[in-house]
Amino acid sequence: MIPRRAVFQGVGRPFSIETAPLPDALADGSVLVRVDLATICGSDLHTWLGRRPTPIPGVLGHEGVGRVVAVGHGVGHWLGRRITWSLAASCGRCAACTRHGLPQKCRELKKVGHDALESGDGWHGTYASHLVLPAGTHLVEVPASIPDRVAAPANCAWATVAAMLETLPQPCELAVVQGAGMLGLGACAMLRARGVERVVVVDVAEPRLAHAAAFGAEPALATARAHCAPRSADLVVELSGDPRVVAEGLDLLRPGGAYHFAGFVHPDSRFELAGERLVRGCLVLRGFHNYAPRHLDQALAYLADPPQVPWPELIPAPLPLERLDEAFALAAQRTRLRIAVRADLGPPP
Repeated sequence: MIPRRAVFQGVGRPFSIETAPLPDALADGSVLVRVDLATICGSDLHTWLGRRPTPIPGVLGHEGVGRVVAVGHGVGHWLGRRITWSLAASCGRCAACTRHGLPQKCRELKKVGHDALESGDGWHGTYASHLVLPAGTHLVEVPASIPDRVAAPANCAWATVAAMLETLPQPCELAVVQGAGMLGLGACAMLRARGVERVVVVDVAEPRLAHAAAFGAEPALATARAHCAPRSADLVVELSGDPRVVAEGLDLLRPGGAYHFAGFVHPDSRFELAGERLVRGCLVLRGFHNYAPRHLDQALAYLADPPQVPWPELIPAPLPLERLDEAFALAAQRTRLRIAVRADLGPPP
């Protein structure tokens, strides 16, 4: 395969497919991955739509699965293994890494798919044939039982959900999930696996709700009010990215309930909150952004032995890298939960 990458040139401009040499040598602790399959995350879609800033030009993409084809010093045991990776590399020394338990907020953080093309070797994102993962990236071997289309979103969608659901209010018998996208349906399935008796998932797109029952949830179009009495939910999980859902979520929470947020990864995320509701309701509101390495481990363990849910059906057959513009346009329609691409499907330029 001729090494090539899809370079993001800015909002409204097509990706350019470029060939470039792979690095002759790798830094200590880093690995070179042949990307077998990548998927388009909602955060990448926000960048493509101009809702999130990013260095330009650059190679986007962080969700993926691939095989290690070259290694730097100290990580030779990873050579040849099929892996996924944490989307962030951390130093392991700063306060965020050692004292606060938030390596994803490391002071020296490096994120896959977030660097300028001219930075380092230029192989930073998954919308490419190859990817260099720096030292400090958490690597996880992917069991053969997990298909590429299921493994690719694990290092973002599934791991983020694992972080959000690591701690639940007690008791937790009724949960409302706002957003029936990839993370939302994953949250439904994981909540049921954690023993939550009822899960209601809300979305404004009826086609997305068609998957709800298969993931153990009750579908609710636009509002959960017909399914839940006011102040009855133990947990509300926000994965819609739409701040207009917050008012209903607060109304549904019981005293002492918890509201977990992860969808607001763009600047257009303001919402109103009456302090009295927070205080008198004894509510817990918490934001989640990315995850720690243990959450990626938990996600892969869950996917390796999942309940009978149709994970592969969520993602259609991948498109070649040369059709990445089309793939993003499809992702923007929000009729599919993930769109996948492979660099080895199309002819080299």
